[in-house]
Amino acid sequence: MNTEQFQKMRAGKGFIAALDQSGGSTPKALRLYGLDETAYSGEAEMYDLIHTMRTRIITSPVFTGERILGAILFERTMDRQIEGKGSAEYLWEDKAIVPFLKVDKGLAAEADGAQVMRPIPDLDALLARANEHGLFGTKMRSVIKLADPAGVEAVVRQQFEVGRQILGAGLVPIIEPEIDIHSPEKAAAEDLLKAALLAEVERLAGDQHIMLKLTLPDRDGFYSELVDHPRVLRVVALSGGYTRADANARLARNHGVVASFSRALTEGLTAQQTQAEFDAALDASIASIYVASMA
Repeated sequence: MNTEQFQKMRAGKGFIAALDQSGGSTPKALRLYGLDETAYSGEAEMYDLIHTMRTRIITSPVFTGERILGAILFERTMDRQIEGKGSAEYLWEDKAIVPFLKVDKGLAAEADGAQVMRPIPDLDALLARANEHGLFGTKMRSVIKLADPAGVEAVVRQQFEVGRQILGAGLVPIIEPEIDIHSPEKAAAEDLLKAALLAEVERLAGDQHIMLKLTLPDRDGFYSELVDHPRVLRVVALSGGYTRADANARLARNHGVVASFSRALTEGLTAQQTQAEFDAALDASIASIYVASMA
């Protein structure tokens, strides 16, 4: 493990940029960026366009390690280059931004009010490649829709089982048991989730560290025990469908939690903007998210 990256994630100021849209979410991300399905033909062209978008963000002069702690990459992004070097290597060496890799393969069908992750059959090989590219950690997402104890337990148990495999590879897992912001039982689901997370974190060895990526809670400061836990390196928040303004407002009320926004980060960016317009819009987005993260 890179000790400099570890120290940055533990004590640095800023937030994590989630640039990990995968096959299912890429068309929507491109539409929001001003490129609908008529802009590309087939999957290969679609992935070329999203990499061009990500490259434009990452190479922008306003996208630096001064305000951004880390960035989460899609597997195809890790395998591509930015300005002549691997994307992850570019992030750390040129921008001082800690790279993470999305490793999940999407969600299984809903059961007990939750969606666990689909199997990740080649995870060991993927983790080995992540180490070769100098990544610090990983991210994987499940979804909780109802306050069903069986569903919440299944999500958390699976996340930590896979998390231990990731820890065994020398990487830090970001465990993301998202609670749907539209859940009619959101607050009750948060109660179940926090209890399950605390129980699992207590089972970690003293030298093991994880990160948590959580939906912004209904009750301010609700996850403070996890923020303060010695084996939790960081608690970060997903925007989850909230607008950037709403997500920032909620984030600012949760001291110690920093952003890991995707759609809220890129809100307002379009392919049609000039470079100056694009950089100005991205700078304003980063500034607002940074301020909310540091509140």
